Amino acid sequence: MVRFDLSGKRALVTGAASGIGLATARLLAQSGAMVALNDLPGDKLTQAVATLQAELPTQTLYAVAGDLANSQTAQAVAEDALARLGGMDYLINNAGAPFTTTPIPANDLAALTDEFWDRILRVNLLSAFWLTKALQATLVRQHGAVVNTVSIAAFGGGGSSVAYATAKSGLRGLTRELARGLAPQVRVNGIAPGYVRSPWACSFGDLDAETAKSVPLKRPGEPADYAELIVFLCAGASYITGEVIEINGGIRI
Repeated sequence: MVRFDLSGKRALVTGAASGIGLATARLLAQSGAMVALNDLPGDKLTQAVATLQAELPTQTLYAVAGDLANSQTAQAVAEDALARLGGMDYLINNAGAPFTTTPIPANDLAALTDEFWDRILRVNLLSAFWLTKALQATLVRQHGAVVNTVSIAAFGGGGSSVAYATAKSGLRGLTRELARGLAPQVRVNGIAPGYVRSPWACSFGDLDAETAKSVPLKRPGEPADYAELIVFLCAGASYITGEVIEINGGIRI
């Protein structure tokens, strides 16, 4: 895996209690960064931080709980992380949720209620804007980087629902516009994951069977696969901005 010396760097990772977010927080901390982990309040986040602290007892790790579906809470999370870390170099907007346990067919418009749309857009799109806005000044001072977790649904549709694919398409566009707006001091990029072996709330059936059939690399992506690209876009990639990089095992070849 790619390795960086990130001693003295500070990062906020949202959706960090499991999956891609937890793997990213782990890799950042393994590389020497101080990391604030955000997720919903509860035992899941507490346990994630405790696990990393046990693995990496010399690293600085904080839990900054908060539901990012609310703009005021997002602002409070940003302020809490900033105060604890003393600054911010990297913002990883990874928080996301499908709000359905099984995929909603594209023709089932009745299932896409106003409440469902509102929750999807707030968590999967607006939270990234709110946090970037709240941390803009410090990221500019530090010549930092922002990485957004988008989805391959932003490129070809599908995913858990029409609303989810639309929100992620919006996040792809937001990534480009933030890159334009925060240049040259801050780079803003995204990753577009395919299948992920993680405790995702929406089930797509037998993941191993599906990926063996449809993915050229014959397996789902592990959280660490995605974390490696996120950390590269933070700490390397000095001439890359405004891009959303698909990482999907070749499913669209």
